[in-house]
Amino acid sequence: MDLMRSPLDRLGQELPELLELRQHLHSHPELSGEEHQTAALVAGELRSLGWRVQEGVGRTGVLAELGPDEGPTVGLRVDMDALPVEERTGLPYASKRQGVMHACGHDLHTCTGLGVARLLAALPSLKARVRLLFQPAEEIAQGAIWMRDAGATKGLDALFGIHVVPNLPAGIVGIRRGCLTAAAGELEILVRGEGGHGARPHQSVDAIWMAAKVVTELQQAISRRLDALQPVVVSFGTVEGGRAFNVIADQVRLLGTVRCLDLDQHAMLPGWIEDTVQAICAGCGGSAEVRYRCIAPPVDNDVALTNLLERCAIERLGCDRVVLVEQPSLGAEDFAELLRDVPGMMMRLGVAGPDGCAPLHNGAFALDETALAVGIEVLAATLLAWMEEHGG
Repeated sequence: MDLMRSPLDRLGQELPELLELRQHLHSHPELSGEEHQTAALVAGELRSLGWRVQEGVGRTGVLAELGPDEGPTVGLRVDMDALPVEERTGLPYASKRQGVMHACGHDLHTCTGLGVARLLAALPSLKARVRLLFQPAEEIAQGAIWMRDAGATKGLDALFGIHVVPNLPAGIVGIRRGCLTAAAGELEILVRGEGGHGARPHQSVDAIWMAAKVVTELQQAISRRLDALQPVVVSFGTVEGGRAFNVIADQVRLLGTVRCLDLDQHAMLPGWIEDTVQAICAGCGGSAEVRYRCIAPPVDNDVALTNLLERCAIERLGCDRVVLVEQPSLGAEDFAELLRDVPGMMMRLGVAGPDGCAPLHNGAFALDETALAVGIEVLAATLLAWMEEHGG
């Protein structure tokens, strides 16, 4: 029996409205934790389709269910937040909010979830319960924790997710079993010296000089003190220090991120970074305060669920449009926080057009919208297949 055929036949007639909706969301992006209008739009759409909707789940998150009140439950998580990035695409539906942009494809993720909601709502009945998690604040790695703490994963038996990637063409789906993304941490270092006159640095302890040594020598230490077969990335995105051109700075703040794939190594990195930084600063006559915050564990794709999605993707798209992602990404995903409670997997959705696609988090990021139909089709088919296998 082709259980996927009936609802997916509706995709063509739903797609124009979904594309308009995606462009509206792209024009009106909202930052992490501020997704009030996006959440209201999502909740209204879901209610109009007959889904049971809860708002304010995890602050600005939306949770919706369809199907039996009890029994096996499968979930789909999509994120809704935008980034503090100035858009440079020149699109007619470019962001109307200065300095805020959907530069990571979450607008397409949201509409993928709404597309799946439309297809499933068109069925007369479902063999199992479906739960949609429209998550806020992925970009600050907090939204999944907020929703989890609010009970969004309670009773779930399986959870699927999606993320666009600009290195795969639109129309292609990428899958990977096991580790998909890295463990990530936020690193803050306060380098402390002693201020003085710029003409007499020998009478001071130059915090800018020490901070520069921390940035460069930490990178060198990674290549010489850690196993090269276990990749570690430390990147600093913010450097703050100094008040005048002729005054030696007494303090510099460095803010960055740490990424690695091995959980044991991730656990030892805070202590190793602390010791390394303190040794560098002490050698210069200064000191440091090191703060480390774990952002997210790795996303570990469940093998059985990945096999199910791969089978459904091949049935819908063909073997040539389903590719194996050979290497995990050092990017992070707080989807991993939801997987602490439930087995799950995240698929990659290609969004590069004929001329390619700018990287994620770039102001020129402009995805190929034809990817929307592919994401909806594969995820809807996978949820239906899961319900067929586990429903009563």
